[in-house]
Amino acid sequence: MRIEGSGEGSGQGAVEGSIEEYEALPSGLAEQVAALEAQAWPGSSPGHDPALAPRAVLLLDAGGRVAASLALLHKPVRLADGRTYRAAGLSGVVTRADVRGRGYGGRLVAAARALLAADPGVDLALFSCDRELVPFYEAAGFEVLPGTVLVGGTPADPLATDAPGLDKTVLGAFPTGAADGEGRADRVRAAFTGIRVPLYPGTIDRLW
Repeated sequence: MRIEGSGEGSGQGAVEGSIEEYEALPSGLAEQVAALEAQAWPGSSPGHDPALAPRAVLLLDAGGRVAASLALLHKPVRLADGRTYRAAGLSGVVTRADVRGRGYGGRLVAAARALLAADPGVDLALFSCDRELVPFYEAAGFEVLPGTVLVGGTPADPLATDAPGLDKTVLGAFPTGAADGEGRADRVRAAFTGIRVPLYPGTIDRLW
């Protein structure tokens, strides 16, 4: 599904290309995404856990090549208060090396945030990034969750964002529901701030 056309909604200085969302990538695009991910994270395996309902969001340049890509992953998260929240996260955010610094990644991440905000099946967006990338995600509308730690992996083999050797910051976004307005967003934000979140996405996307 096409999300944005060439430069649409991006204002002055917009990068050329279109943003499209896929449940299943066509083989040619899948090969390009796998190549980008292999360059960014050598030794990693392409693809995501089907149990996380992955959706690919791509920015295709004017020539139809993948300029930037990411995946949206989904999982219900049950907190200690007994409530279950429908979380979605960004994973595998990468821009093609020869077009970095031109705004492709920022435009793609902002479009992904808008997609999640418009999805009635998502209560919040939640993910972590390296500390130096925080300003990049904040510019796209995500916010830092002070004191929040994501616990990934599995209960038997966890991987937390505050594990030794990791320098991760947790970010989120909180859609406003039509039924109860800003109050809903504030309640979900409060529930996920300053806690250890039992994300447990599994062994494939350990910290999505």
